[in-house]
Amino acid sequence: MTLSHDVQIWKLATRKRNRGHGVRWRVEKNEFSKWFTTYALADNYRSRLLRCTRKGEGFDTESGMPESVLREQRAVTWFDLACRYVDLKWPRAAAKTRTSTADALATVTPVLVATTRHMPEPKVLREVLYAWAFHKARRDLGEPEGDVADALTWIRENSLKVTALDEKERRSELIRGALNALALRMDGKPAAATTVARKRAVFHGVLAYAVELDILPANPIDKVSWKAPKVAEEVDRRVVASPRQAQELLAAIKAERPELAAFFGCLYYAYMRPGEAVSLRQENCISLPENGWGHLVLTDNAPRVGAQWTDTGKSHDQRHLKHRAEKTKREVPIPPVLVRLLRDHLKRTDTAAGDGLLFRGARGGPLSESVYGPVWQKARKAALSPAQVRSPLAARPYDLRHGGVTLALNAGVPAPEVARRAGHSVEVLLRVYAGCIDGHDQIWNTRIDEVLKTDSEH
Repeated sequence: MTLSHDVQIWKLATRKRNRGHGVRWRVEKNEFSKWFTTYALADNYRSRLLRCTRKGEGFDTESGMPESVLREQRAVTWFDLACRYVDLKWPRAAAKTRTSTADALATVTPVLVATTRHMPEPKVLREVLYAWAFHKARRDLGEPEGDVADALTWIRENSLKVTALDEKERRSELIRGALNALALRMDGKPAAATTVARKRAVFHGVLAYAVELDILPANPIDKVSWKAPKVAEEVDRRVVASPRQAQELLAAIKAERPELAAFFGCLYYAYMRPGEAVSLRQENCISLPENGWGHLVLTDNAPRVGAQWTDTGKSHDQRHLKHRAEKTKREVPIPPVLVRLLRDHLKRTDTAAGDGLLFRGARGGPLSESVYGPVWQKARKAALSPAQVRSPLAARPYDLRHGGVTLALNAGVPAPEVARRAGHSVEVLLRVYAGCIDGHDQIWNTRIDEVLKTDSEH
């Protein structure tokens, strides 16, 4: 590192194309710049550089940073940065996002250490990271005790400095080692491609935050070649139940637990996610006529997460519809068979008390997966053959939604309309369900036959 006092800081620059505002300066013969989305942010950064020059600080000729900034950068550890990132994201993050962020950081943080000497047991270290360090609300309550406190002290003292992740001689080894750790499950076996992609996105986000804080000049993960497992976005065709199989499964549910028949019917006939069905109230049932099609308007989604991760302390995180802005709604026409299921359900259910939910657990709370999950597995054994039970066919209640969307596509309903009803974009719908669309092979085969026949005649 070479420090110089030959520094010149120019006026703010503006990019007309994207309206960005840039701070530009020179240290000896090297020019540097940093761009911001607003004039105020850029002006504040320029003022900081000017204050450093007035204090007589030297500027690094390689990075362009003042001495004080360099000292701050070297002091920040990966553990400290990860905690700051969690604090930044926590207030507006969904409970599931909080858990997935903590999971990713608890996976990668034990790898980014200066030494493994006296390293705590993996289970203890994961507990302190996942359930305390990367859980803002719990961390705000105070320091842990016992083995957890010792593990916390160890990780704080041995966590790598963030700047080490961008050192040329170590960057490749450290970044690739972290990514390899994210690609493994806790038992050492390869993680699912979707899990790896999710965890890598969190790792990338933390490093991008380091760039934003001027701790790193650029995201080092982009400088390392690493091949992630391919993500299979298409629905596995083997999980999709045929209309007859779906009807037999729903009949088994109705015979065993009639109070849950409408819940599972919503997943299949209205393409609802389980969290959306859990949130269903009588006011969402706009029209349930005695004959013909009905109409639902969906407004909420309540995925089940551990109560410790929600702001309310409840196991269901009440959210707006997935991939939709707050206060948006989704209108879904429903066929007569689901109308009948909902009408029968409303006759036996008191929705006037409490929050008006249609589906509840045994103790009156929102219906949970611990209740409907075992019921579903029992229905599979009753409705399917032993070979089908062992197969992925409708293995999860969520697979009913896949079956319903597939039914609509194969019935010839235009993709934009199916996407609207299911709460997908058309692009995602076609990408995810491309392998489940039937009935087109004969059309294309016939057209090829016609071309071949014409050519042979000539």
